[in-house]
Amino acid sequence: MDFALILFLLLLATGLIWGLDRALFARRRGPQGREPVYVEYARAFFPVILIVFLLRSFLVEPFRIPSASMMPNLFDGDFILVNKFSYGVRLPILHVKLVGLGEPKRGDVAVFRFPSEPSTNYIKRIIGIPGDRILYKDKRVFVNGKPLDYEGQRPYPGPYLAELGGSAVRVTENVLGVRHDILVTERPDQGPNEFTVPEGQYFVLGDNRDHSNDSRFWGFVPDRNLVGRAFLIWFSLDWSQRDAWFWQRIAWDRMGTSIR
Repeated sequence: MDFALILFLLLLATGLIWGLDRALFARRRGPQGREPVYVEYARAFFPVILIVFLLRSFLVEPFRIPSASMMPNLFDGDFILVNKFSYGVRLPILHVKLVGLGEPKRGDVAVFRFPSEPSTNYIKRIIGIPGDRILYKDKRVFVNGKPLDYEGQRPYPGPYLAELGGSAVRVTENVLGVRHDILVTERPDQGPNEFTVPEGQYFVLGDNRDHSNDSRFWGFVPDRNLVGRAFLIWFSLDWSQRDAWFWQRIAWDRMGTSIR
């Protein structure tokens, strides 16, 4: 079940219990009467749930990275913050845009609801905006007929190499002004694949190009599915150290890192 829906139901339940008690039963008890325990809990939790609901619905929402598809920039075990109003203020649960404050840009790392399974959140990098022609060929991306710039090819010695087949190459990609690193391996491509991005939709790719389930395989992300733009790693656990204690897995050097 959608966590926002759970919060909303808890907010509704605690608010109704507290409100009905004040309206119907508080006077009967008088100033010396004691509130039932469930009313005390409702009164205590209602403002807390309200604040959390408003914060995660309109300002900032936390997410956990569940896979290696955004390596080398985001690892399985990173906990990130997402700016909820980067792409407009949306009505919670219904996901209807109320106010348009900004549009997704090429190079943004965006969280969105997976088109075929909206209850699941995905995170990828926006490569194509409406009207763009995207070609993926020989592990290179072409936008409107022009290849993106690639430089600084070097071996990747980092964690999770086993999941990458034992070797990978790190390359700096420039998405029309947004520079970031990607990973490529010797895994063969299915392409070349060419796409034209429809109006109101976006083409996304994972930075771990050969190990990412993205727009190359299932299509585009509708604007209504966008959740927000990822901007900060606030906590991280290194799951590659499977035999270490919890506190030994904390990746202190990644905490507070900006996402670009």
